[in-house]
Amino acid sequence: MAKPLDGVRVLDFSHALAGPYCTMLFGMYGADVVKVEGLQAQDMGRTWGPPFQGGHASYFLGLNSNKRAAAIDLKHPDGVELCLQLAEKADVLIENMRPGSMERLGLGYAAVKARNPKIVYCSISGYGQTGPSRDEPAMDLILQASCGLISVTGTPDGRTARCGHSVADITSGMFALSGILMALRVRDHAGHGQFIDVSMLDSMISAMASNYATFLGSGTVPKPLGTAFSTIVPYAAFPTADRDIAIAVASEKLWAAFCRAIDQPAWIADPRYNTNSLRVKNRATLEPAITAIFQTQTASHWIEHLRAHGIPVTPVRTLAEVAADPQAEARDMFPVLDHPDAGPIAVTGAPIKFSETPGAVTTPAPRTGQHTAQVLRSWLNLEDNAIQAFLDRGILA
Repeated sequence: MAKPLDGVRVLDFSHALAGPYCTMLFGMYGADVVKVEGLQAQDMGRTWGPPFQGGHASYFLGLNSNKRAAAIDLKHPDGVELCLQLAEKADVLIENMRPGSMERLGLGYAAVKARNPKIVYCSISGYGQTGPSRDEPAMDLILQASCGLISVTGTPDGRTARCGHSVADITSGMFALSGILMALRVRDHAGHGQFIDVSMLDSMISAMASNYATFLGSGTVPKPLGTAFSTIVPYAAFPTADRDIAIAVASEKLWAAFCRAIDQPAWIADPRYNTNSLRVKNRATLEPAITAIFQTQTASHWIEHLRAHGIPVTPVRTLAEVAADPQAEARDMFPVLDHPDAGPIAVTGAPIKFSETPGAVTTPAPRTGQHTAQVLRSWLNLEDNAIQAFLDRGILA
């Protein structure tokens, strides 16, 4: 069945997480993604383990499905020339090296654009291509701290914490995908490509729009609230007799239903709690009272009871519970692929469902250089003897 991005060619010079996540999504939805790695240095994600499966880092296997891999000497002029020839055939080039690195290799936007004016060239970096922080090294943890996220993530007593997943990397990867698709649409009308500058800092400031809206509107610097939310109460995880549950009481209608569900109808009109603003102001008394009630029964009791009253509620689940969840299975979010070295491996599935052109995870993450010859044949129409000559000279692997 056709996929949304069938026919789109993506030349992928990215590594680690932000770029590979973006190009994995491209591959899920039909793009021909060619992952280019140097002979001297490959994607650092290949080493990020344990765990390993069949000698490959599970981290890498989970972020590089639906791609082909080519290994080319990026420090040899002939290797760079091969990359430029591949760029001539590409619709998209994506990289997430430090600013200036691709220029030093001879593969910066100006050099690529000269060969292919229609190319959409996307660079992901920590702080962007401009500004005083441009050259600062960045990883997800650094950006979580730099963007302000860690300052509001933690416990009310002031202990901060990193978000439990690499949210800065993933967010910038998603913004890169959005930007590239918009640029491809512009190209369809204007006939030329453009350069896309995606900053992890910009991405996180945008993703934290609600946090910054509250700060900019009040001038008050927020502090960590654990699982609670600064402008809605009750909206947090609470302990029960056996495990934590999360509830979201985000309207006055839900507040009335919640009060009845926990047998506290007097709270509906209580002058301390009868509007959300008052509940936010008086969370210090309300949240402990809710905790005391919840701890009298098990999580399963409260989940069944609260759902019967229409209250959004869930147990705080582990990854193992999510992976075994019938809902995740129904949505095909953990498909299993057959890797030549690792055997059957589960990966994460396509997040966007289309009625006519669905995406899919079809091929496992490639070995280093697994498809070098295949890519040069299909993209550049090189003959086998020409490819062998490059191999003999040590320019390809």
